Amino acid sequence: MERISRMDKILLIEDDFALAMGTDFALKAEGYEVIRACNIKQAREALEKNPDLILLDVMLPDGNGYDFCKEIRSNNQQVPIIFLTAVGEEPNIVQGLELGADDYVTKPYRLKELLSRIAANIRRAKYTQREEQEQYIFGKHQFLFKEFRLLCDNQAVDCTASELRLLRELIQNEGMVLTRNQLLERLYDSEDNFIDDNTLSVYMKRLRGKLEEDAEWIETVRGIGYRFKKHG
Repeated sequence: MERISRMDKILLIEDDFALAMGTDFALKAEGYEVIRACNIKQAREALEKNPDLILLDVMLPDGNGYDFCKEIRSNNQQVPIIFLTAVGEEPNIVQGLELGADDYVTKPYRLKELLSRIAANIRRAKYTQREEQEQYIFGKHQFLFKEFRLLCDNQAVDCTASELRLLRELIQNEGMVLTRNQLLERLYDSEDNFIDDNTLSVYMKRLRGKLEEDAEWIETVRGIGYRFKKHG
């Protein structure tokens, strides 16, 4: 089976060699690029590679994750941070979240849960980035996030809410392959009902028709799903 390309980079900061190796293997199997660090010194250097998400152990040989999280946020870096903590008590979890962490997973963690939280946090971060940008320009078109509208040469394109949701999902995952099942899980119709596979095909056909020559930005990955071409 062809593997879905993700391109997202995960900075894994963990000094437990066996746990780091197992997590590294699982992340790479999901298609992520993994940057590993076993202490804060290495982690600081790894930040220069601009990871899309950080998995941060609380207890490290040369310091603790809480202080490093605070350091990252003080430098205005908004990369999502998930704490890996063996301490499940609520005060410790709250401390990490108050310092700017986005989520936490208590060790020993289940890989499916960890992968789910990673995907959710990366998706949320990309959504926020798009919202802050307010618009996304491709070809002759502009997608306005806050207004939830599509323009072509500054004129509104007549799209249904479901077509706009489909386009927004593709744009927010620019450069990534989304399977048909992933799209079906995330999309719903005007009455908040989940759509089926045939309806997705209809929405995609209509959306491409309305994009005209810019429909080329939506690529079909045969046997898997769709990808919105990455800028640059």
